[in-house]
Amino acid sequence: MTCATCGTVNEAGRKFCIECGTRLVIACPSCGTANPADGKFCGECGGALTDTAAAIATAAPGASRAASQVAERRLVTVLFADLVGFTTISEKRDAEDVRELLDRYFAGCREIVGR
Repeated sequence: MTCATCGTVNEAGRKFCIECGTRLVIACPSCGTANPADGKFCGECGGALTDTAAAIATAAPGASRAASQVAERRLVTVLFADLVGFTTISEKRDAEDVRELLDRYFAGCREIVGR
């Protein structure tokens, strides 16, 4: 087993790295199976290996994905454009004509925004 902290190769069955002392495996509290120290859930029974994992497992569906994501602040610019009369125009035209009209419109918008 290779230590994730220092990269030292350790003998199979070791619980701690011989070079830096980092925990290599963690025993599952439910079934006792050895799992990688950075694991959150047991590979044998699916039980939570950490308190954080237990909180995620008991939270509402979809919460595990949100809990594992890191918040990031970004500066963005949003452009909103209302095509006045579009519904009326599109009702009177063929679908391909409407698509062609929109393609020309978006091409113009891309050019203007790009400048």
